[in-house]
Amino acid sequence: MSAAEPRHHLLGIAFVIGAASCFATMDTTVRYVGAHFSVALVLWARYGLHASIMTLWIALSRQRSFRSANPMFQIARGALLAFSSAMAFAALRRMPVAEFTAIVMLTPVVATVVARLWLKEQVSRLRWALVVGGFLGALIVVRPGSGLVGWAALLPLAATFSNAAFQIMTSRYAPHEDPFTTNFYTGATGVTIATPLLLASVADPVDTLLAAPAVQIGALLAVAILGTAGHLLLILALGKAPASTLMPFQYVQLAVAALAGYLVFGLAPDGWSWLGMAIIGVCGAASAWLNVRAAAERHRPVSAVQADTVAE
Repeated sequence: MSAAEPRHHLLGIAFVIGAASCFATMDTTVRYVGAHFSVALVLWARYGLHASIMTLWIALSRQRSFRSANPMFQIARGALLAFSSAMAFAALRRMPVAEFTAIVMLTPVVATVVARLWLKEQVSRLRWALVVGGFLGALIVVRPGSGLVGWAALLPLAATFSNAAFQIMTSRYAPHEDPFTTNFYTGATGVTIATPLLLASVADPVDTLLAAPAVQIGALLAVAILGTAGHLLLILALGKAPASTLMPFQYVQLAVAALAGYLVFGLAPDGWSWLGMAIIGVCGAASAWLNVRAAAERHRPVSAVQADTVAE
């Protein structure tokens, strides 16, 4: 290890903590704007600005390109991520941010199930134990029948399965793509999907935006900026340190989500929720570490997008 590598690793850790903080803050902001705007409008703003920023970024760069080696991969991946975001935004209108974040942190665990069902991969007993442990943690968080969350817990679970499929697809195809090009198609595919949904659900989007108070417009822009910044920080983090070093720090998102939910909405997880969140964090971190190790054994690079535990 060279003398500069420890400094690079520390910088990578700082970037990934910043990304996790962006996603947790974005989720808190989505919960706020969800009381004023439809899911389709929030989704459109989120991906519209993302696409605009990445278009400008690539257009001004001499090293980047809009050309994709596998356009169908980009479309399928972007559609999975857009669906995850739609489910997440709908869930945040109905449940606390910390509990929502805990459920979507199941993504590395759920990826084991998706890989078994979709790719027929062999799954070790340890991985199945982590799957069972993660879902037990989720049950502790939502406590079916308690009235704390209710059916809304199915929304982040749907987002988690979609995100797991997104990550598996990304891990297999993204190494052949420039991460900035992939990030551009993330926004472009998302806004392409969100536009007809917006036009079908909102009679006059322009009038809706013009009639909204400035603070709500600012919050809507913040959702888009935080989402885009989070993805870019992940790309920068993976350029400074390996995924195995960065992965544990992504779970800072749980703590930031709990703090933001308390400061903005006065909602604090109870003792049972903290226990469930801790179980999910341990099982999720262990599953993510196994995923990273398996990718390293295949001698294939892990893309920045694979590091997303909450891809919104």
